[in-house]
Amino acid sequence: MVERTTSQVLWGLTPFVRLKRIEREAELPPADQIVPVATIPTSPWGLIWAVARGHYAGRYLAMMLAVALGTGIDIFDSYVLRLVINAVIAVRNGSGDLEYVWQLFVLMVVLWFIAQAFIRIYQMIDIYTGPSLRERVQNVMFGYLLGHSPRYFQENFAGKLGQKIKEAGRATLSLLDQFCFEFVRLVAMVIVALVLLWLQRPTLALIFIAWAAVYVGISAVLARRCQQLSHEFSEAASTSAGRLIDSIANADLVRSFARWRFERSFISGFMAEERTRSVRLRWFLALMRLYQAVAVLTMLAIMAYVAVSDALDRSMDIGSFVMVLTLTNMIGLNVWNLSNRLLDFFEQLGTLSEALELVTQRHEIVDRPGARPLVVTGGAITFDRIEFRHPDGIPLFEGLSFVVPAGQKVALVGPSGAGKSTLVKLLRRQFEPQGGRILIDGQDIATATWDSVNEAVAEVSQAPGVFHRPIRENIRYGRLAASDGDVSKAAEQAYADEFIRRRPEAYDTIVGEQGIKLSGGERQRVAIARAMLKNATILVLDEATSSLDSESEHVIQDALWQVMRGRTVIAIAHRLSTITSMDRILFLDRGRIIEDGSHRQLLAQGGAYARLWNRQVGGFIPQE
Repeated sequence: MVERTTSQVLWGLTPFVRLKRIEREAELPPADQIVPVATIPTSPWGLIWAVARGHYAGRYLAMMLAVALGTGIDIFDSYVLRLVINAVIAVRNGSGDLEYVWQLFVLMVVLWFIAQAFIRIYQMIDIYTGPSLRERVQNVMFGYLLGHSPRYFQENFAGKLGQKIKEAGRATLSLLDQFCFEFVRLVAMVIVALVLLWLQRPTLALIFIAWAAVYVGISAVLARRCQQLSHEFSEAASTSAGRLIDSIANADLVRSFARWRFERSFISGFMAEERTRSVRLRWFLALMRLYQAVAVLTMLAIMAYVAVSDALDRSMDIGSFVMVLTLTNMIGLNVWNLSNRLLDFFEQLGTLSEALELVTQRHEIVDRPGARPLVVTGGAITFDRIEFRHPDGIPLFEGLSFVVPAGQKVALVGPSGAGKSTLVKLLRRQFEPQGGRILIDGQDIATATWDSVNEAVAEVSQAPGVFHRPIRENIRYGRLAASDGDVSKAAEQAYADEFIRRRPEAYDTIVGEQGIKLSGGERQRVAIARAMLKNATILVLDEATSSLDSESEHVIQDALWQVMRGRTVIAIAHRLSTITSMDRILFLDRGRIIEDGSHRQLLAQGGAYARLWNRQVGGFIPQE
């Protein structure tokens, strides 16, 4: 972001906004220069201060100063009005100066325009500040969110997380706007009004100070309870939205089982809880507003009574009487307006608090102090006495050890739940073992940077992730600097080029959310092309051809053998026909390796692998 002085900001603020200046301010540094977000404040005001102080403190100070000056001049105008009224009365009585009346009138009008000019300055600075700050809040929170482990994303709705980040940006902007405008305006108004009342009659100022002390004290107590109720409502609304998004995302499943009645009944429970908490919050706010209305009207009545009494006994002239009533009415009106904004204020505060509570959970996997990038040469992998337990405490691996030499192609087979996918996740540091070490080329991956570990491994899974972006960009994700020619070549090697070019937009085709516009086999071919383009030393295949028909599988297998050449490969397979040519096969059962050897060796042993092979192919063993 480009920081500019207030004078530079004001110079560019004309009705014809300098859009190029805004565009430059929105530019981000190159991707390789963006640093990770390792920590983030967990409280709403802590986040606002952390974000605003570095880039926007000067602007917000200028905005608050503009509001304070504009409000002060606006309130001081009531003093000029007092002078005008008294001068007019004097002229009517034959003892005044008509020219003086018109001079005061001109001054009063000029003050109107000056006060409005300062308010417009506030709005102009906000044009360059508010949207930029909202973007920064969302960017910081998104950066921290991406640092979470896969387990975090498995436990939280993706739609809910995205919604919370967007809501946090809007809530931050709303809170700052209310503080910098409404609150500062009221404070400036009270200060100037107190000075004028004190000069007129100290008793009036003392009455107002006493009332303000009681009013603020009780309001502070009520505000705490209001904030708690607001947080509870925001939490219920968030849960309701998450459940709703989950149901919509599985609309096909709902329809296929004719469960729309069940879904409406299921979701209505969460909506009812949201309604209950909303009613509770609104009832409290209604009572809070009742107290505030009574308090404000009581203050107005007392101040008016004193002013009327002084006017009747001639200790206060008519101009001063009008000034006192004007000041008290302006203060009362603004206090009342601010009280009415409390619902929005506490809703926004609760929204931001709930979003931070969700997003700012401690990162499960972090780089250790002094972590260095992994240097991969051959891609040798060592699992050394690995201990791993699931979050529920059930053990999976207890002292598991094996070595994959550089360039070796290893297949993992076995029943579901044996630990095959967990091994791959441990290799990529998506999970952390409770004991033991995982080495790549002799380097403990726990002491290496997480990014470098993932850069060393390319993966093609049975359910590959695909962005709602053009096919070209989905493939290029493997290597961002790749040219269009490199992308096309990778697609050809993955036998994806043909189906891509059949589409009207070819490589510019938008594939839809999670690649819904592509078949399962097409998504996997895009993922294979992406892995080819990444060109990592270690390749992980997790049922990489599971969504392909037999003919396509044969073609893709040829492509995979090309990309596997010279690389260390770990392949998870349930269809054993796809791994018969692997250098080595490990049969896992309940977290233990019970068989280890080539396809022929394991068949000859007549153990678990042989039994599984015979079930799949009816005992047929191809002759070489």
